Amino acid sequence: MKVRIRVATVQDASVVAALLSDFNTEFGAPVPDLPTLTRRFATLLARADVLVLLAENEAACGFAYLTFRPTPYSDGPLAQLEELYVRPDLRSGGIGSRLLQKAIALTRERQGEEMHINVDEVDEDTRRFYERHGFVNIEPGEDYRMLFYLREL
Repeated sequence: MKVRIRVATVQDASVVAALLSDFNTEFGAPVPDLPTLTRRFATLLARADVLVLLAENEAACGFAYLTFRPTPYSDGPLAQLEELYVRPDLRSGGIGSRLLQKAIALTRERQGEEMHINVDEVDEDTRRFYERHGFVNIEPGEDYRMLFYLREL
C-alpha cells in the first residue's frame, strides 16, 4: 500500500479533527465535538510551535501531532509527541513508524535534541512500539498511570 506522509496545513484542520475524534472514541476517551476540534486545529496548525503530519493513501489514515517548546538544554526546541494515531485496519503496516520517523527528522531539522511522549502504563503494545524506536521510559511505573518516555535525538 502506498502511503504518503506530509505536513498538515490549516486547510487540513477538519481532517485532523476527525482523526483525533476517531482516536479518542476508539479508546473511550472524552473528545470535543468535531466543529470545536476543527476550530482548535485551525488555530493550532497556524502556529510555528505546532506540527501535524498526515499519513494518506486514498484518504487520511493517520497523524502525528507535536508541540515544541524552548529549552535551555539545547539550541533547538524540545518536542512533545502529543498524539500518534493510525486507523485500526491499517496498523502493523509501518505507517506509525513512518509518521514517527518523519516527526523525528523534522524535529532534528529544528535542532531539537529530545522528544517526549506519555504512554499509558497498561498499553504494552504502544510501549513496545516506542521502545523499538529508541524511546526509554524514565518513570518507575509503580504508582503511575502514565509513563514518561523520551528519546535523545
